[in-house]
Amino acid sequence: METRKQKKQPLIVLTGPTAVGKTHLSVELAKRVNGEIVSADSMQVYRGMDIGSAKVTPEEMQGVPHHLIDELEPWEEFHVVKFQELARKYIHEILERGRIPILTGGTGFYIQAVLYGIDFTEHGSDLAYREKLEALASEREPQVLHDMLRSVDPESADAIHANNVKRVIRALEFYHATGEKISEHNAEERQKESPYNFAYFVLNDDRARLYERIDRRVDQMMEDGLLEEVKRLQDAGCTREMVSMQGLGYKELLDYLTGIYPLEEAVRVLKRDTRHFAKRQLTWFRRERDVIWVNKNEFAYEEERMLKYMIAHLRQKEII
Repeated sequence: METRKQKKQPLIVLTGPTAVGKTHLSVELAKRVNGEIVSADSMQVYRGMDIGSAKVTPEEMQGVPHHLIDELEPWEEFHVVKFQELARKYIHEILERGRIPILTGGTGFYIQAVLYGIDFTEHGSDLAYREKLEALASEREPQVLHDMLRSVDPESADAIHANNVKRVIRALEFYHATGEKISEHNAEERQKESPYNFAYFVLNDDRARLYERIDRRVDQMMEDGLLEEVKRLQDAGCTREMVSMQGLGYKELLDYLTGIYPLEEAVRVLKRDTRHFAKRQLTWFRRERDVIWVNKNEFAYEEERMLKYMIAHLRQKEII
């Protein structure tokens, strides 16, 4: 067993809900283990989307190389298959340099895709069916498709937000083409053995403190110029339908700019939806296997103690 483990390539995952403090901890960890960071964030990949995505700044990087940041323009599409392809490429290059890849970010679905090599091969995509679903979503509302999905695959409906029309359509297409629930297909894929010798850390905090951090972060983003950032993107031709503009902070402020509701309401909705998002993230991580929880309150909020705990795990697993 040991020789088999040693043959597997090392990989560290550091994730957790939004605003929990992953960025600083991941940089400190990378400095200790000779690591480089691969971002598992669906928004930080876009150029010009800095404030709303809480993008790591060059100063915060402290010289640690980061990948999958500022990779695409906001009008380009980014999805799990593209992420999987690019993340694997960067992980391979980091390992070739004799360093340790650290996959950091809050998009659990993306992490899972890399960790277990999930197969997203298209199953007989039916263009006419897809166009019918897209027309239905634009003529009525995304909830109609979400209700259709709930009737055939309630597990997927629970995991996919109604506004994530592309993923809802993909799940309906999969069922239409195969008669199989995509949630069951993904559950089977998750049972695969990982090609990596990995440690999967989830940074967490007391819920009340986390929600307070989220509210403070949104206020700080507004002070830092989030509205001006969204205006610039709107002026560059970005619309609510684009994948990039589905991100928290962007869709709410676009709704303000297009007159759907006043600014105070947009900010309130943003705070509420970000708290809901954090709750969904934690539900996802609790379902994952092989997770090592790093609960900040158990370390008296001392980063040094958290790092020592993580490094002890990495040594035990022979990752470092």
